[in-house]
Amino acid sequence: MSTPGVNPMLRSGSPFTLKFPQSLAVYDDYAAAQKSVDFLSDAEFPVEHLMIVGTDLKRIERVTGRLTWSKVGVGGILSGLWLGVFIGLVFALFTEEGVWQVLLTTAFLGATFGLVWALIGYGATRGQRDFSSVTQVVATKYEVLVEHTHAARARELLAGLPGALPNPFV
Repeated sequence: MSTPGVNPMLRSGSPFTLKFPQSLAVYDDYAAAQKSVDFLSDAEFPVEHLMIVGTDLKRIERVTGRLTWSKVGVGGILSGLWLGVFIGLVFALFTEEGVWQVLLTTAFLGATFGLVWALIGYGATRGQRDFSSVTQVVATKYEVLVEHTHAARARELLAGLPGALPNPFV
């Protein structure tokens, strides 16, 4: 007996699994994969039997600037200052002392602590990483998978997608 109103994919354990998945199509960008799933949804295909999987992962690192002792110090002060103010606000809720006195004291201690630890951490790298950066993991291909019992119907419907058809054998 099934539970009414509960997605059958969620009852079976992980929502990130399909039983015997087959590749329906492979796309170069997520928007195209999403468009095909949306097209199938508009055709009233049971989309709970589909999955979009990003493949061929790449790690991209964008260098944002050069690190110097002064930049590291300022960053440490600001980070510690923020933490000190936060702790000061928490302390101010539970103390009879003046709120401004508690905030200034914890902000000063936080800024000092942040400065010292940032400089120690930067010094420990010994110049091996004198730059700042942000990283992101991105997929270069997006594959739409379908449960094997619905594959034929999905392919039939997807053949009616306006525009370029995806290559299911990539």
